[in-house]
Amino acid sequence: MTALPPPRPQKHNITGWVLAGGQGLRMQGQDKGLMSFQGQPLFQRAVDRLLPQVAKVCVNANRNLTQYQTSGCEVFSDGTTTSQGPLAGFLTGLRTCPTEWLMTVACDTPFFPRDLVSQLAVCAQLHQARLVMAQSQDPLASDPEAWHFQPVFCLMHRSLAQSLADFLNADSHKVMHWATQQTGFVACPIATMGRVPHPFANANTLEDLQSLQTFQD
Repeated sequence: MTALPPPRPQKHNITGWVLAGGQGLRMQGQDKGLMSFQGQPLFQRAVDRLLPQVAKVCVNANRNLTQYQTSGCEVFSDGTTTSQGPLAGFLTGLRTCPTEWLMTVACDTPFFPRDLVSQLAVCAQLHQARLVMAQSQDPLASDPEAWHFQPVFCLMHRSLAQSLADFLNADSHKVMHWATQQTGFVACPIATMGRVPHPFANANTLEDLQSLQTFQD
């Protein structure tokens, strides 16, 4: 029997999911989501940017939960003592989101597009996809015309939860490996050429964070 296509992703049936559960290894072990960016924590910047695009926003964090709860968002931990990367956050979201669709974003990317969700939703509807991943252009790459995946910026249907659980149980943790195994996986090109700062520029280090502080949008 052919599986029915997923319901059309629209604002009312999409939950935003801010990923703030990382270990911050390149940020000297600091909790990256709580680092200050232009007067507010990085994760709050992501919440504020995502909220107009979705029905509600939740935060995925694994430490300092009380501080994350000050945002007024529900906060969910992965419930594991081992680091399984962002896929663990994906699975927590797919299992707990109250809507058909989950939209994941990184807490450390303060300029992701304000219309990101609608662009991915159009792509999902066009291809009847269950997993849509953003792609962008990188003007600093050797080939600036090439498109590069943004693996943690995904719109996904909650029916993918079991597939992801099985993947993690097999001790695999690479987002792209899991994504490309999924039937109905598509990429959504997001035009970024010439935009400053780059919409998917992220603060991996203290130096990155300081550099991004100088931009407005």
